[in-house]
Amino acid sequence: MDSRYVVLRRYPARIHADLAKSALDAAEIFSIVRGDDPRGLESDPVPHSDVELIVSEEDAEMANEILGDEEKFST
Repeated sequence: MDSRYVVLRRYPARIHADLAKSALDAAEIFSIVRGDDPRGLESDPVPHSDVELIVSEEDAEMANEILGDEEKFST
């Protein structure tokens, strides 16, 4: 059976997505970070939501539990 992948979260800067990916890696949940902020400026005050954290559909619920409420970083 092929896994389907979903965008779990969107982030304004790659560093936020990388931190979330690290938490999922520690829980042995495979994830992919896709995209980057357009000018490479992680401190840009305008959120762009160009960075996506992707997981398999079957891992999405567990990944959300692990990441908890990240509203201050995700969109």
